[in-house]
Amino acid sequence: MGASTKKLGLIAPPGYPKELGERLEQELPEWLSYYVDDEFNWDVEYVINALTGVTEDSIEVLNATMDKKEEENWDFSVCITDLPLFNNERLIVAEGYEEGHVALISLPSLGSTPMVKRVRESILQLVNEMYYGSSDEEREEAEERIQSKDHEDHHELKNKNSTSLVGKRAFERLSPIRRETPDEEEANVDVRFLVNSRGSGALRLITGMVRANRPWAMFPAFMKVIVIAFTTGAYALVFPTLWQLANNYDVWRMFMLSVVSILAMVGWVVVAHNLWEKPNPDRADIIRKFYNTATLLTLFITVCLYYTLLFILFSLAVIMIIPIGMLESQLSGAVGYSHYFFIAWTATSISTIIGALGSVLENEEVVLSSTYGYRQRQRYKQIKQAKEEKQEAEEEKKEAAEEKKEAAQEKKHAQKVS
Repeated sequence: MGASTKKLGLIAPPGYPKELGERLEQELPEWLSYYVDDEFNWDVEYVINALTGVTEDSIEVLNATMDKKEEENWDFSVCITDLPLFNNERLIVAEGYEEGHVALISLPSLGSTPMVKRVRESILQLVNEMYYGSSDEEREEAEERIQSKDHEDHHELKNKNSTSLVGKRAFERLSPIRRETPDEEEANVDVRFLVNSRGSGALRLITGMVRANRPWAMFPAFMKVIVIAFTTGAYALVFPTLWQLANNYDVWRMFMLSVVSILAMVGWVVVAHNLWEKPNPDRADIIRKFYNTATLLTLFITVCLYYTLLFILFSLAVIMIIPIGMLESQLSGAVGYSHYFFIAWTATSISTIIGALGSVLENEEVVLSSTYGYRQRQRYKQIKQAKEEKQEAEEEKKEAAEEKKEAAQEKKHAQKVS
């Protein structure tokens, strides 16, 4: 007889990187056999579900995960949420409920990189905790088992410690994750992994949230703005005034102009597309502040990419459009090719301020989808719509049952009359 199968369900909210989920779905069966139990064949299923991505309460996330596990008839289930979660103002990285065979991982709490390895190691550790138990004795037994394995196999697995969520890397040394087993009074949680330090916890969370926002995915929406800015700046390049400005600006002024233009662009995108999260009585104020900080940093990185590309374009344009002899005739003092660098730099900053501000990004949906607040509103909308559809289906079913009952009564009455 062949080995029996254990099923692990991975649940992610809408907007979670599809590629990462598909990769985990393919790789985890072999890793689970090595790290948890090789007497079973492991089957991993990956599903998208908005329920696990609409609340900042970890217990609600675990309960929703448990409902989905029972619905799909899985043996274990791990929810990968992109929401920040807290317990007594301490950042939650992961939680597990042994009896329910469910666990959760807060993706932004893992930090920025390397994401796939950390998520994989976290899933393996949580399934190990659910499978063998979370008590000290059970962890020791699990430790003995994993240490008895041939370490030449799967040498890329950093974490081979039965009480660590992920392997020790530079970021884990800077911001350590602590394991704790909550009091018995706290229901539905047997193990929790936290970051105690508020400072390192905030650093972890912000970098992780920016990574989850994927600034690089927003960049294509800036193509229209790049064209407008480059057109404006290229027109200005033919006039000696811009050359003279670049020649007379000090380096500190150039840096200041760059910073002002980038910040102005970030501010304009926030205002034009209504990306700023306002106070919400249903959400903790600290969550709103993290959302807004992540949005600003995400946009800052994207605009810096935009600024760099624009600078490269202007550098090429300056070399092609302006002969060195014409520069010498318009500028005082020694003139060299370094002047091309400063002219391109000045043109980039000025065109960003003059040409780009007031423009609307080409694909607003891409920009909105890269912010936490919008993704949350979309998930609430999806759940509301699903509830309404379910309610309508129940009402239709009830009406059909009533009609059937009335028809049966009419038939019965007709038989009596006849």
